[in-house]
Amino acid sequence: MEKSRCLRIWELAALITLCVCLTAGLWAEGRQRRIAGSLVRLHVLAASDAAEEQAVKLRVRDAVLAYLRPRLADAASAGEAEAILAGELEGIRAAAEGAAQGRAVRVTLGEERYPTREYTGFSLPAGRYRSLRVVLGEGAGHNWWCVVFPPVCLAAVQREAVRPVMNPEDYALITREEGWQIRFRIVELWGELLESLELN
Repeated sequence: MEKSRCLRIWELAALITLCVCLTAGLWAEGRQRRIAGSLVRLHVLAASDAAEEQAVKLRVRDAVLAYLRPRLADAASAGEAEAILAGELEGIRAAAEGAAQGRAVRVTLGEERYPTREYTGFSLPAGRYRSLRVVLGEGAGHNWWCVVFPPVCLAAVQREAVRPVMNPEDYALITREEGWQIRFRIVELWGELLESLELN
């Protein structure tokens, strides 16, 4: 009888723990999706890790950002920015090819998984984000990424560039304001867990 009661207490504790973990996971997933829904990221992948290819990657990055700057200047939301990017894929590819020195260039707009990334004054948790992806050659080299909307890549004060497109709670989370550090870590760990599950 005592063994049966002990087992029920253990089962109850396990069930409560599972419920807490699932609730935290659902909260983290929702928060990450809200943050991701406010942004469009840029991902440029070099053909290889050779110094010359890494230099070409940076030239392509600069050419793409220069092309996008005037086109995204009036975008008021991530949705507007994404619609503009979708209509400009050929122009973006042409700008990238102009700096790629004969390398093959592929440009796509879609969803992509990113690790946690530190910027000046804020961090973006690991997770899925809408992404403009520019791949040079085989895309086997180190990459470069940033946030193209809002224009964090070009902002002198990156933290302030994201404030207008975020609600106050999401902004507090990514800037890890007092009281939000643990919540950021929960979102970050959830994103990393999902990434590891996808890779397996």
